[in-house]
Amino acid sequence: MSEAPASADRAVRAIERAVRAAEGGTAGEVVVAHPADLGVLPVEGVRAGLDRVLMGENPEAGLDALLDGGVLSVLLPEVDALVGFGDGEFRHKDVWKHTKQVVSQAVPRLEVRWGSLLHDIGKVRTRSITPDGEVHFFGHAEVGARMFDKMNRRIALFATEEALREEVRFLILHHLRAAQYDASWTDSAVRRFAKELGEHLDDLLCLSRADITTKRPEKKRRGLRQIDELAERIRSIREEDAKVPPLPKGLGTAVTARFGVPPSPALGAILRGLTAAIEAGELPARQPFDVYLDFLAEHRDRFGV
Repeated sequence: MSEAPASADRAVRAIERAVRAAEGGTAGEVVVAHPADLGVLPVEGVRAGLDRVLMGENPEAGLDALLDGGVLSVLLPEVDALVGFGDGEFRHKDVWKHTKQVVSQAVPRLEVRWGSLLHDIGKVRTRSITPDGEVHFFGHAEVGARMFDKMNRRIALFATEEALREEVRFLILHHLRAAQYDASWTDSAVRRFAKELGEHLDDLLCLSRADITTKRPEKKRRGLRQIDELAERIRSIREEDAKVPPLPKGLGTAVTARFGVPPSPALGAILRGLTAAIEAGELPARQPFDVYLDFLAEHRDRFGV
């Protein structure tokens, strides 16, 4: 018997069923879309449907409907590979269940919800188990980011939204960063962290909070406190830095007097270089002139003095 011809209508109904489930309605009878059906559906329509599933009030139900309808395995095999991965294994949670919970817990911003869906796709390719049964996923964030790049080449879901694509990739690549925070971090280390995350900082912290899915209440509270403490330190340091410049007033005149650099763009570059050194943790902020002048003397080639 020959295979039924591709049907865009069947693909649309399969996706719409998932949308209804995600948006709190009754999904209804399962509609299974064939791979060929999804191949004739415009990418724009696919993205619109997936966005609605992720942004729904019950995205877990919507994702399960995408799985039941055969949509997930065709459109997002990287996510489909998470289904059952780790289920029932000692010291290893089911990554599909975890992923759905992260999406559900994430703030309803499109970039954060997409980042939540894809943040652990690299785990399937990086799992290792030690002789005593410990499970590790070393480098899964980096592998996941590369998988995301390949996914975009296969199906151009974000072709017209470069900023969204870059944001989602950034979240996948850096989703572990906030969990590495420790109260022992210096203010300079917190500044570097915030600077490296840049405009993605808030979304990353939101993803980090959503990524805490432990069933142990105290462990969850501890994880959330850790992220909240990091966010508060960033806010406090930024507020303090905005009030007091990191370099003492009059340092430019002192640089001119000691090194003979006249007021000029070159002098401005030297002062900016010192500010960057403070942000990098090489120098403390708001110190006497001699601290910065001696640093310049030790690094003459670097600063051109």
